[in-house]
Amino acid sequence: MLVLLIAGCSGKNAETGKNANAYKVGLVFDVGGRGDKSFNDSAYSGLEQAKEKLGIQFDYIEPSGEGADREAALRQMAADPDVKLVIGVGLLFTDDITAIAREFPDKKFACIDYNPQPGAEIPSNLSGITFEEKKGSFLAGAIAALESKTGKIGFIGGMDSNIIRKFESGYIAGAKHVKPEIEVITGFIGMTGSAFNDPAKGKELALGQYSRGADIIYQAAGASGLGVIEAARETKKLVICTDMDQAYLAPGYVLTSMTKAVDKAVFTTVDDAMKGQFQGGKQRVFGLDGRYTDYVWNSGNDKLIDQSEHERIESIRKDILDGKIEVQE
Repeated sequence: MLVLLIAGCSGKNAETGKNANAYKVGLVFDVGGRGDKSFNDSAYSGLEQAKEKLGIQFDYIEPSGEGADREAALRQMAADPDVKLVIGVGLLFTDDITAIAREFPDKKFACIDYNPQPGAEIPSNLSGITFEEKKGSFLAGAIAALESKTGKIGFIGGMDSNIIRKFESGYIAGAKHVKPEIEVITGFIGMTGSAFNDPAKGKELALGQYSRGADIIYQAAGASGLGVIEAARETKKLVICTDMDQAYLAPGYVLTSMTKAVDKAVFTTVDDAMKGQFQGGKQRVFGLDGRYTDYVWNSGNDKLIDQSEHERIESIRKDILDGKIEVQE
């Protein structure tokens, strides 16, 4: 009965292939679900790539409300005898997926942005996927400082949490590395998971920061970031986006995006699991090396960031990789 209830409330969906014996993956989305044009959509893209290139099947569940049913949704996927790998998308899954991985030791689990307590033991069947958000945000801050005309830039985070604080602190450090006197205005949308799904609040905060003189805002707010992008378009100011290249949402107003290759990480994790090379029992970092964590510079924004400025950012990136600039995650 519980399984049927969760399937009805959360919207379980199947994207199966033609081969009934194919390797099957179950994914539970973060707050905001599919269509956030950010974090969740990137994870889904990774599954679609695995379906096309590796021949997998997959099911997914979208959250309801603030995602309070994530534990039941994970349990539903884990209890499915056909599902070999269960993926939770987002830091809010950390405690639930750790507990359920212990309950189902014969099933493999992975968590995007896994965020355990320091020193906590990670089950051997759980792979904690993390990115170098602070280093990527350092580069975003350096870009903002280079391009700001007012000497004021902004930051808007979704849920006030230690991971989103890494975005904030990295951004501030990168900006001040380039321009020590720059002013950074910061704000957060909320204290719960719903803060990642409130575009109206994101727009309100962004309009406030732009009115105070910020000409560039870095948003790390999931679906709430769509409101920040809308504010940039309305005020004809600039925004730096997160997770995916979001320039298409406001051409000419997206300075760059700090990308986290969630799609590549999902694909790699599925591929490893299928090959018997699953990396469980630890946090697996997808960082600047290999450009799993990166920033966007292409034909869509090279008129906003010229060649010399791009070369400056690449030099900073190299210095971080070489340890000449220390950015502690």
